[in-house]
Amino acid sequence: MRLLIVEDDVRLCDVVRRGLSEQGHVVDVAHDGEAGEQFASDSDYDTVIMDIQLPRRDGLSVIRSLRQHGLRTPILVLTSRDAADDVVEGLDAGADDYLRKPFVFKELEARIRSITRRPNSIPSANVLRVHDLEFDIATRKVRRNNRDIVMTGREVAFLEYLMRNANRVVTRRMLENALFDRRSNVGSNVVDVYVSRLRPKITINGEPQLLHTVRGIGYRLGTE
Repeated sequence: MRLLIVEDDVRLCDVVRRGLSEQGHVVDVAHDGEAGEQFASDSDYDTVIMDIQLPRRDGLSVIRSLRQHGLRTPILVLTSRDAADDVVEGLDAGADDYLRKPFVFKELEARIRSITRRPNSIPSANVLRVHDLEFDIATRKVRRNNRDIVMTGREVAFLEYLMRNANRVVTRRMLENALFDRRSNVGSNVVDVYVSRLRPKITINGEPQLLHTVRGIGYRLGTE
């Protein structure tokens, strides 16, 4: 998943970013409300993790503005303010969930999974499936035809994006934006490199090919 963290505590932000990156997610960060709103408006994120007390512009006003402009991305409020009125105010502003600092990292992961579930692509709570290929969102494990598939974190992120967009054509630019944060210097053939790594891992021994090239456009994950 592609995630955005808007948090002015640089140390906390870095800890959360590294933890989520190690799980195979692509993470962008912003340290003030104005930058956070710009990032959220300019890119497609699966979830925005938003602090409330931010410099330049507070998190609640950012959330209200994003919702008023039609942004439907799930937003998880991450803050030390946890009075009942604060929770209600955050949810009324347009947040989807509320997590108090300090927090357990596993709970943060669970909250992110919860608010990013998409019923049209996830038939059960924690598993993405395309034909006989399965991806467990909770464990980040990949299986096909009852065999485990070993992948790097970035390969898992690549596959997850394709599975969440199953049977849709995704362009190379879409894949680059989903797989790499704003600081990355992406080469022109990086998507093709990951496709070449992924194909022999998810298809062996005469199994039907699931990762298809759409000439001149990009790729599609699905059955023929």
